Amino acid sequence: MADEVLSQHEIDALLSAISSGEMDAEKLRVEEKEKKVRVYDFKRALRFSKDQIRGITRIHENLARMLTTFFSAQLRTYVDISVSSVDQVPYEEFIRSIPNMTVLNIYSLTPLDGRLVMEVNPNIAYAMMDRVLGGRGSGVNKVNKLTEIETLLMSQLFEKTTGNLREAWSSVMEIDPVLEDLEVNPQFLQMVSPNETVVVVSFNTVIGETSGMINICIPHIILEPVISKLSVHYWMQTAQTKRDEDAYQKISDNLQQAIVENIAVLGETKISVGEFLNLSDGDIIALGQQIDQPLTMSVNQQPKFLVQPGRSRNRLAVQVLEEIKEVNVNDE
Repeated sequence: MADEVLSQHEIDALLSAISSGEMDAEKLRVEEKEKKVRVYDFKRALRFSKDQIRGITRIHENLARMLTTFFSAQLRTYVDISVSSVDQVPYEEFIRSIPNMTVLNIYSLTPLDGRLVMEVNPNIAYAMMDRVLGGRGSGVNKVNKLTEIETLLMSQLFEKTTGNLREAWSSVMEIDPVLEDLEVNPQFLQMVSPNETVVVVSFNTVIGETSGMINICIPHIILEPVISKLSVHYWMQTAQTKRDEDAYQKISDNLQQAIVENIAVLGETKISVGEFLNLSDGDIIALGQQIDQPLTMSVNQQPKFLVQPGRSRNRLAVQVLEEIKEVNVNDE
């Protein structure tokens, strides 16, 4: 069982009790040391690592952004959808956590096995319905009284979200979502065994002045074939940008037209100022360059190649022998 996480209110109450003397901090330390057995609930077996949960979170953060844009356009009002939490719980616990009467959209995700459930809080569902029918978007919890027309309108609205699901999952796998059914009673929805682990993604949803939750329940059987693709290592390996061939060709053409200065140094020497002043026609200056040694050619004043002098079509030329490798001072 995972360690219990205290709320800020509980933390403040605990600190206040210790400060006032109602609780003894030393006694708490002794009790903590005496605990040697940790209770483990096999019904809440954790089948996904933290890294994989983060991968699922990334997928649905992207989905939240797309649903915000989609519903804003469809309902023509302010919509804000954001991921609140991502948890792995038994399926039975998910069913108990949602209202007795709610809107349950059931999707198949071909070629993945199993079905995905999108549970929409009744307030949110009826705010959407009110906007579709031309109202101001007020939420009324009467989901147990859905008429055939309301059911059809609700199905048509959520059937259009399959494109958002497909795009959000495209980074992991190409799927073909289909809205198979719309249900209002969670007790009639038995997709997997009660103890089966499911991932529940909760979204904070605001439509106009109405707020509520949208929950997506993903059974383990759906995620099992793509578990290896949920880790951060897979995302980093696949996050490779494709080369823009047009841009590559333009850059290559521009580089071909660039002008660089090439200078082959025949040799160097040092003479005194007096010798320089006494130079006259016919004098010979001995260079410190051996005939059998290659010359150095500089490109834009940077030594780049070793070359040997010669002629090409009656013109002076040099032949490149090898490239001068840059020496890293740290390697010396």
